[in-house]
Amino acid sequence: MSTNYKCKCECSSAPKLIFSCSGAADVGAVADQAARKLTRDGVGVMFCLAGVGGRVSGIMKTTEAAQAILAIDGCPLNCTKKCLEEAGFVDFKHLQLADIGMNKGETAVNEENIAKAAEQGGAMLQEVRI
Repeated sequence: MSTNYKCKCECSSAPKLIFSCSGAADVGAVADQAARKLTRDGVGVMFCLAGVGGRVSGIMKTTEAAQAILAIDGCPLNCTKKCLEEAGFVDFKHLQLADIGMNKGETAVNEENIAKAAEQGGAMLQEVRI
């Protein structure tokens, strides 16, 4: 993903970044699609978790400068959260889909569940004070 994004907020400040699980399970697909929906809706910008894991310098710098970070994990393994923590990021919001009733192997990948996850993630990003 290019770091040449357009911030949709009026303050022209650093973006709110969204990192998500994109695992093979149903809840991984919901997490990924929720992050994409939040990006389409202008709530934040989905960003590259693999780039954080690989310590890609431009991605690390953009993440360090973020106004806020949201990690969305599909299952209780919390790969997104752990990846961010291993890279040294500790100040972020974390949405675990099991906490909102979506369990691995039991969750339909549909618009209703994607919207539910996106709504919860969006609310968490709104809690962040600038």
